[in-house]
Amino acid sequence: MGHYIGSLKNRVRLQNTGDYHPFIMIADTQALTDNARDPEKIRTSLVQVALDYLAVGLDPTISTIFVQSQIPALFELTAYYMDLVTVSRLERNPTVKAEIKQKGFTESLPVGFLNYPVSQAADITAFKATLVPVGDDQAPMLEQTREIVRTFNRVYNCQVLVEPEGYFPTQGQGRLPGLDGNAKMSKSLNNAIYLSDDAATVKQKIMSMYTDPGHIHVEDPGKVEGNTVFTYLDIFAPDKDKVAELKEDYQKGGLGDVKIKRYLNEVMEAELSPIRARRAHFEQNLAEVEEMLVAGSDQANQVANQTLTEVREAIGLNYFKR
Repeated sequence: MGHYIGSLKNRVRLQNTGDYHPFIMIADTQALTDNARDPEKIRTSLVQVALDYLAVGLDPTISTIFVQSQIPALFELTAYYMDLVTVSRLERNPTVKAEIKQKGFTESLPVGFLNYPVSQAADITAFKATLVPVGDDQAPMLEQTREIVRTFNRVYNCQVLVEPEGYFPTQGQGRLPGLDGNAKMSKSLNNAIYLSDDAATVKQKIMSMYTDPGHIHVEDPGKVEGNTVFTYLDIFAPDKDKVAELKEDYQKGGLGDVKIKRYLNEVMEAELSPIRARRAHFEQNLAEVEEMLVAGSDQANQVANQTLTEVREAIGLNYFKR
């Protein structure tokens, strides 16, 4: 749900304007940066991610959905960009620093993990993206891409690469906290609601959500700041007046956690039910999903290869004309 509210909803919104041809990447190679010793996890996750994308409304007849590892040009572009970025600049990236801490990396930090902002720059610039839907926590990553674009065009005296802009969620919806109150919802922290969760699982997770630890009895005044249930209601509940009333009652005392969690469950079911139905449809047509990924990767290869050709020419690596 964190990825959904932080990025996927905006991808669908942009797709449906008719003004863009989105390129939607399944980042399997990036996932290997901290799962290299468990590649089967990536293989089994690939289809699940594709199902999530289709379930939220991404349409392969409008958007190009492709698999990162199937686009060789991305890795060559990464190699060229690496020479334009210092290690110290990567280490200063706030998103990278936070994720290194979260995953407990010390001397065991994989080079690929530290370098993934450069890889992301290749993913974006290969398709000359002008607009990139990202969550607030990805703003430093996007800025790194913009720096690489400016550096490349300046060093090689060209205008080959396009400097992208970020397309961010509505204010206050840039990051969904974990069920445990952690600042970030994450699969690795096991504190997430998944788009694939059934209704019973979602309800169970919501009923176990972090609220206000000082709100022990129904009559106790409670805090709404930092209360995960109210954070979710602020983002997902369509009736903002009702949420405001619930907050007021909760703060005065007399409103129990169970009641607000039940209301949140109703809200989340309204959001997730159509997604769940679309996902079930595509689960019955996995061959069609695979064909979509093959076709999307083929199309993405054509575009990325053209950009790579222009990059080689700008650097001067076009030694042999064929």
